[in-house]
Amino acid sequence: MIPDISSIIDLERYPLHAPNSQAYRDVVEACRASMAHDGMFNLPGLMRRSAVGQAVEQLMPSMETQSFTHARDHNIYFKDIPELPRDHPALKVCKTVNHTLCADQLIGNPVSAVYEFEPLAAFLATVQQRPPFYLMDDPLARLNVMAYRDGEALNWHFDRTDSTTTLLLQNADSGGAFEYRTNLRSDTDPNYDGVAKLLRGEDDAVQSLLLEPGTLNVFMGRNTPHRVSLVGGNRARVIAIFSYYERPGVMFSAEESIGFYGRTS
Repeated sequence: MIPDISSIIDLERYPLHAPNSQAYRDVVEACRASMAHDGMFNLPGLMRRSAVGQAVEQLMPSMETQSFTHARDHNIYFKDIPELPRDHPALKVCKTVNHTLCADQLIGNPVSAVYEFEPLAAFLATVQQRPPFYLMDDPLARLNVMAYRDGEALNWHFDRTDSTTTLLLQNADSGGAFEYRTNLRSDTDPNYDGVAKLLRGEDDAVQSLLLEPGTLNVFMGRNTPHRVSLVGGNRARVIAIFSYYERPGVMFSAEESIGFYGRTS
């Protein structure tokens, strides 16, 4: 049984349930300012520490025995770029490895309660000044929890969506920092030379961020490449990914489900 949501989400610090309050408006404005300046905003401690611990304790046995291992060689775009030769340095191939639990494996977990708390979706849409967000209908993809173990990483990539919403549940013993390079490209300038420079490790504008468990992060990654640095040690980096859409009824195709999870719903 999931306890009252206020024991999972810190509604005193983040009054998501009170959109007409001044405190709510203050949080919205602070997040908008951070988004404009940094291309992201964070809500540290959104999920209470005790609930984070409970979530991790519940999911880790399944993560060890039932998760799907996704290993992929890819370039920063996750696709071919027709105007570039295959040996262009901006198309350097890297490797991503992670282990995924799907929403149907997280039923009853506190992290599911956070995702399904509809005032959170409304708040995220308000901050981003977008139409109302809907929870994804897909029983696998709506909520995922991913683990990165010793020697594994999420490598450099651009996102294909306007924003990505994550909730950190556990840091690794070492590594696992969120690294990003703000606005490396634009909608009108792909900046392939700049991408090549980044992949060579020569871009001094790369920033690194190590979040605390319980922090919700919303990141605008369409034109800002990012990665999770190589994880080390016995303790995995564990993070939840929340999927929202501006229309109801969104589902993955069977092909997408097989590609991401090795199964369909």
